[in-house]
Amino acid sequence: MFNNDQLMELIKKAREATPKRNFAQSAELTLVLKDIDVKKGFSLNEIVALPNPSKKGSSLCVLATGDMGLRAKKAGVETVMEPDTLDRIGTNKREARKVVRAHDFFLADVNLMSSVGRSLGQFLGPKGKMPTPVPFGAPIENIASRLKSSTRIRSKNQLNMSTKIGDESMTDEQLAANAIAVIASVEKKLPQGDKNFRNAIVKFTMGKAIKASELQK
Repeated sequence: MFNNDQLMELIKKAREATPKRNFAQSAELTLVLKDIDVKKGFSLNEIVALPNPSKKGSSLCVLATGDMGLRAKKAGVETVMEPDTLDRIGTNKREARKVVRAHDFFLADVNLMSSVGRSLGQFLGPKGKMPTPVPFGAPIENIASRLKSSTRIRSKNQLNMSTKIGDESMTDEQLAANAIAVIASVEKKLPQGDKNFRNAIVKFTMGKAIKASELQK
């Protein structure tokens, strides 16, 4: 597996290759795999808790009404969507896709799951973003907080996968720790563990992609 020193160097080089902008550019980690037969239906969809979440955190949408919706709003959830809005968006493909793209995670009142499936299922499913059902009385605040501090890394029938590990306002040490958490989570799901890793790539939004393999030359 890629060690901390390698990742620190990778992040440092990626930062140096990134022009300055007037916003905090996201840092993205891409993992490239090898020796896996994707024709056999290889897929991976992991939610990884980051030891150093960014200030903004992941974007969350809660599909709920009543008490659960109110508690979600108090918890600082960006989007709380009620049933009538859910039904309306479900009839507008463009708006539905926009909502799915805009949020990293979805939670839904367990009683709304069938409605979610009818309205947004065809858009959420292919993206691996089907909502986590939340039963009545569950600690929505704690669940939301955990997801906002997490990232999703996903691959379906392909040998590369990418995810955000923070932004350029964070230190190299913080980003490296997040990268290690993601890599460790993915490694556990691979047939041969770390032997299935071919490469790691780090890139900031406006910067050049830097490969771990290039550092070894």
